Amino acid sequence: MTNVQVEVVETSSLGDRSYLAHDGRVALVVDPQRDIDRVLALAGRLGVRITHVAETHLHNDYVSGGLALAKVTGAAYLMAGADDVAFDRTPLSDGDEIALSERMRLSAVATPGHTFHHLSYVLAGPDGPEGVFTGGSLLFGTTGRTDLLGGDHAHDLARHQHASAHRLADLLPDGAQIWPTHGFGSFCSATQSDASASTIGREKSVNAVLRLETDDFVTEILAGLDAYPAYYAHMGTRNTVGADLIDLTPARGAGAAELRARIDAGEWVIDLRSRKAFTHRHLAGTLSFGLDGPMATWLGWMMPWGDPITLLGESAEQLAGAQRELARIGIDRPAAAATGEPGAWAGGDQDRLAEMTTATFADLATARADVVLDVRMGNEWRAGHIEGATHIPLPELPHRLADVPDGTVWVHCGSGYRAAAAASLLARNGRDVVHIDDAYGNATDAGLTITTPQENA
Repeated sequence: MTNVQVEVVETSSLGDRSYLAHDGRVALVVDPQRDIDRVLALAGRLGVRITHVAETHLHNDYVSGGLALAKVTGAAYLMAGADDVAFDRTPLSDGDEIALSERMRLSAVATPGHTFHHLSYVLAGPDGPEGVFTGGSLLFGTTGRTDLLGGDHAHDLARHQHASAHRLADLLPDGAQIWPTHGFGSFCSATQSDASASTIGREKSVNAVLRLETDDFVTEILAGLDAYPAYYAHMGTRNTVGADLIDLTPARGAGAAELRARIDAGEWVIDLRSRKAFTHRHLAGTLSFGLDGPMATWLGWMMPWGDPITLLGESAEQLAGAQRELARIGIDRPAAAATGEPGAWAGGDQDRLAEMTTATFADLATARADVVLDVRMGNEWRAGHIEGATHIPLPELPHRLADVPDGTVWVHCGSGYRAAAAASLLARNGRDVVHIDDAYGNATDAGLTITTPQENA
């Protein structure tokens, strides 16, 4: 059994992983999320002391907890020296080695591609390399996307990404583990993979970046990139400045009168319950972003950045979960919150309650639908869509409500979650809506005609 252990701290809602590597006494934490209490609790359970915190790159998809964790624990904060940041850290460059303990060593490897100054970290134990923390470089079956610093750099960074992946493959044995930060649903990943673990050897056989020549890889990765969340624009700046500890104390409670005033003012009042509960009964004017899905990603993408947000949940635990999710992307404090059920939020006024019609693709196939609205992303639409549908990707909908044709809108996505958000936004705008809460794969079975842009040309 190795003397080095690596624990995964999963943040599935954002599609990311952080890591805690230890030898039973001291620990290294790599790419920690903003809510560092999870990492501190893990270190406490393991009985290890965090002595080093490392960032592979300045993150674009979440606010890092690295600086706060380093301050709290007194750990050395390891980052690329080439990154211009506003705080003290231990600057590293290619080839630098850190003795974490007598049994653990860390080596920095320059792996530009996801960002210009990206570092990967090779973790070695007494018997040699155990694996590599690859951040947004070599991922499971793919790589990190190369366009987050702007389209002007995407091509050059894609070439760097190819070279970096090959460097890691040449540097490490086939049995070395790969521990990426992105690639589990994160929009920082170029494509998605279902793998939960991998090695250098496995990636050589399945990963396009290690199987294609440079030009072919660049063409493929750039062609596959779709839009990414608008809030990414704020993450890099926040991480360059450095984030302090978050405040996860409960938000101020709001009564029925205040909720009504906020809704009437056009503020974003968010119902965190499941979409099925929302369609059954909800406070009119609220928006459905259930905590049972990637709430923070879609809400953070769609809402006007910096505007007040109010959260409605069934319990204090639900509100706390939402606050944690939102704090990870820099939405630190809700303006207000309320728990309970829609009747209470309406103050007993039945006229302020609403329900929403739901349907399946089989229902759509037999209906005379005025408008079919597809709110999936561009790559999903191009892969095939219902003939005659209108396409407005969900993140664009708040700014394109006027582009939705007149009539009752039958709205769908890939599974029902995004369609619920879209339907609630349309309903708040006074539209008659039918929420298709169904898997898109059932559209063909229902007899609906599926077409592609090429067929329409």
